[in-house]
Amino acid sequence: MLEEEIKADLERFNVPGASWVVIEDGAIHETGVAGLVEAGGSQAVAPDTLFQAASISKPIAVLAILRLVDRGLLDLDEDVNEKLTSWQVPPTGAWQPVVTLRQLASHSAGLTVHGFPGYAEGAALPTTVQILDGVRPTNTFGVRVDLVPGTQFRYAGGGTIVMQQLLEDVTGTPFRELARELVLEPLGMSDSDYAQPLPRELHSRAAVAHDERGRPIEGRWHAYPELAAAGLWTTPTDLAKAAIGVQRMYTGADDALLPRELAREMLTHQIPAGQRIGGLGHLGLGFFLDDAGRRFGHSGGNAGFSCHLLADRDAGQGAVVMTNSDNGGWVVQRAFAAVAAAYGWEGYPAEVDAPNLPNEEVVARLVGAYRLDGRVRFTVERWGRGIEVTFDRQPPQLFMARSATTFNAKETESGFEVRDGGLVFVQEGVVLDCVRE
Repeated sequence: MLEEEIKADLERFNVPGASWVVIEDGAIHETGVAGLVEAGGSQAVAPDTLFQAASISKPIAVLAILRLVDRGLLDLDEDVNEKLTSWQVPPTGAWQPVVTLRQLASHSAGLTVHGFPGYAEGAALPTTVQILDGVRPTNTFGVRVDLVPGTQFRYAGGGTIVMQQLLEDVTGTPFRELARELVLEPLGMSDSDYAQPLPRELHSRAAVAHDERGRPIEGRWHAYPELAAAGLWTTPTDLAKAAIGVQRMYTGADDALLPRELAREMLTHQIPAGQRIGGLGHLGLGFFLDDAGRRFGHSGGNAGFSCHLLADRDAGQGAVVMTNSDNGGWVVQRAFAAVAAAYGWEGYPAEVDAPNLPNEEVVARLVGAYRLDGRVRFTVERWGRGIEVTFDRQPPQLFMARSATTFNAKETESGFEVRDGGLVFVQEGVVLDCVRE
């Protein structure tokens, strides 16, 4: 039943492939795969197909941090500048902020740099210090404090990179090796690696990333030298092992990776997130939490990959779903709703509303040549449930359907709306009429 629903959603949302695991009674209960490693290819997704975990890399990295806290090498509430040697949290003007590990792990340190776009095949990759400083060949700005630390939630991948540098400075060991030693090997995550770029010998096992059009990303996928924030290659089975490991830590199992006290600190509300991601609206250390603190999880979205992990600390339930497409978010959400319904997850919505996309007739009627505000010429072609728009002397641009009447571009802050059967162009709050030629 679950497989049939996911297969139907792969086709509906133009997603090539998916892989998933369901956790029941604190153990892996069901695994499944559907679709293809690459659109138009013949290689089917397998249980050991590697996907980019994207931001689910972050809570796995926090487990490594907490292992060093447990050993006394780090303190959750110490100024991280006391232990950082290769780089320091810089002053903000004349003010030197104090940032703690607890704040970094709960996205409340007031740091900049939300996320990372990754690097195309063959591009020069920056060092961790270059990423933190925002200097070439880095493609993001430097990591700085511009909010008072500890006062509010602000998701900051930049803070996770500070943690990555802290781990390396304290131990003198590269993060990839540390993660393997402290977390991946002890939890039996044998198909996981913070390897960026992915070694050639693993390419045949890796899912190819796809954009919103369903096209493979040039070079097959992006590289993410921001290892702790976005660099983990893994499988749903391995991420399920991590979730089960956290459940065992929380209950105080004898062979758990962390002592019960530290595990409970990890799954304790540190700060309200101010938003809800998969029903999770609070931050623990590394994980998002629900209001009761029972469910913990994290979503992930790198270029061409979408995924989610969610587990219940008490009920021994959970699931992981991974896809190889920018469109995978809807597949993931609907898969979790189907799992929740099938396995009786208490308090989890059994249905997720499908996006209210325009019907084929509406999209077909929009095709044609126009003038924007009587001046700039452009043409509209149909692309699935979206439209491809070519402005005069510009390359074509895809505007994806976001509702029954709106189409938004991914590359620019612009969109089209259907009003009274016609089109208007919306950009930075300015609305311009589109007149057919």
